[in-house]
Amino acid sequence: MGLNEWQRLSHVERAFLINSFEMDLLPGVFGDLDPAQPEPSLSELASVLLRLVDSGWMELRRYVSVVNEGREGLAYGEPVSRDHLPAVLADPASWEYPDGPSWVGALTLVETEAGRTISRMSADEMEGSSR
Repeated sequence: MGLNEWQRLSHVERAFLINSFEMDLLPGVFGDLDPAQPEPSLSELASVLLRLVDSGWMELRRYVSVVNEGREGLAYGEPVSRDHLPAVLADPASWEYPDGPSWVGALTLVETEAGRTISRMSADEMEGSSR
């Protein structure tokens, strides 16, 4: 996707894409919404997110606890199935940062290979956008 296509996305779509390539928690999207625009409702956000998931540009996963070389850490679990996403996104708690220090079980946006073609510009596009 080129710069023109990126600019044609809505501010909400861009916010989700930014958070997916940052692999941020779902509520991180609120920090990338355009403050000059009215904040969408959770149902509007869920609708946009489901379209982006259906397009194959991103997935929602939950963090899981892992132990690697004796050290505890986090990894991405399996994608939340598309069948479960409407119910998960209808829960207001899904849109809030977890209480406490652990992110285990928290929803995170993960960019797919197809999503990378949307969020990345080629060297030529980057050169052209700086002119």
